[in-house]
Amino acid sequence: MTRFICVQCGSQFGETEAPPPSCPICQDERQYVRWSGQEWTTHEALKKTHANVFTDEDGVTGIGIEPTFAIGQRALLVPSDGGFVLWDCVALVTDETVRRIEKAGGLRAIAISHPHYYTAMVTWSEAFGGVPIHLHADDRQWVMHPNNAIRFWSGDTQAIGPGLTLIRSGGHFEGSTLLHDANGAAGHGALYAGDNLQVCQDRRYVSFMRSYPNYIPLNEKAVRHIADAVAPFPFARLYGAFAHRNVREDGKEAVARSVERYLAAIRS
Repeated sequence: MTRFICVQCGSQFGETEAPPPSCPICQDERQYVRWSGQEWTTHEALKKTHANVFTDEDGVTGIGIEPTFAIGQRALLVPSDGGFVLWDCVALVTDETVRRIEKAGGLRAIAISHPHYYTAMVTWSEAFGGVPIHLHADDRQWVMHPNNAIRFWSGDTQAIGPGLTLIRSGGHFEGSTLLHDANGAAGHGALYAGDNLQVCQDRRYVSFMRSYPNYIPLNEKAVRHIADAVAPFPFARLYGAFAHRNVREDGKEAVARSVERYLAAIRS
């Protein structure tokens, strides 16, 4: 039995004898099937051709894959009491990566922004003794690899550690989630957003989409909901989905001006 991985989005599926007939995540309008058709790999095969890479993301450690694989996002190690929280996930975790994280303090939990970044979350959890995986219940249907480590939460917020709060922003997915770290950015607060708030190239603004590859924008109601969801939380820094795509200062102000710029654009 094999855990097959979708080459296009990086989602790892539960154990089967043959590859699944398709990837529901890629068939959804927010993603897409490769022009050459559905293609599968495995974690074992990926380890032979790819490696994890570590980056300094303005004081937080990022973990990616080289050569780039699937969507190309990075995961982040958020400091917490009793070990790190892995924010978002990538499709590869090597023995060297496990040793490096264990030496730095270990992993105590995983939390993920939305289904495009679930990837090999179960394999990551197992590599660290079955740590819990926090997912919003509104996105339960997109879990391709069910496992007892998954903890579905509901409602608008969920505390997962001292100063660490999951926030349901909605928008990109129904259960799209942000992570607020009250102790981040030297006590000024940090927001981990994935691409629920996509950091723009100038790193002064963020943007909002239902689908990035298919250019489907969010409507005003959805964007206003995101703005309202983050309003109670102070944060100076915002961490996006991709390496070095971070709003480094005045993060909350950057979100506010981005909301107004976006809404002005879709109204015109």
